[in-house]
Amino acid sequence: MDNLIERLLEAREVPISEKFVQISDDEIKFLCEKSKEIFLSQPVLLELQAPINICGNICGQYTDLLRHFDQSGFPYESNYLFLGGYVNRGKQSLETICLLLAYKCFNCLPIAAIINEKIFCCHGGLSPELYSLEQIRRIQRPTDVPDMGLLTDLLWSDPDSEVENWSENDAGISFRFGAIAVNKVDQ
Repeated sequence: MDNLIERLLEAREVPISEKFVQISDDEIKFLCEKSKEIFLSQPVLLELQAPINICGNICGQYTDLLRHFDQSGFPYESNYLFLGGYVNRGKQSLETICLLLAYKCFNCLPIAAIINEKIFCCHGGLSPELYSLEQIRRIQRPTDVPDMGLLTDLLWSDPDSEVENWSENDAGISFRFGAIAVNKVDQ
């Protein structure tokens, strides 16, 4: 694992056009198996303490991930909470997810976190089906994301200052939510 992390971090020293890292199929399989073990040993709803670096969508932007680690500290020296959106549009999605998994970072990941017992964090947002954090704690992993429902909303709903309560999401999945929805959950 240390050798893989070392090779992935060597990319910081080369031009962007040459930042691709050679990773074998066996290394990827090993990484997925180990990270699955770790994720399944953790609760679905993480309860964390500050200080912690919270990261939203990375979308396979490997150089951005490395720059963030350079500025805020690497995972062996700083705490991180990644909210999803690891891969997608970036040219280096494989390097991005492999580095995060190597640092212990899909269907086994924690779904949400609470920091200092008051800050709720997740990739998407709230759900009209969310009445208690206990509902999140009861989600069994590994799990597939359904087309609709609590888990889908936690991953895909979006805050929107132009929406008062709940509205359909333009993305075609989940909802947009506003201040009234936030206040209902906050109580």
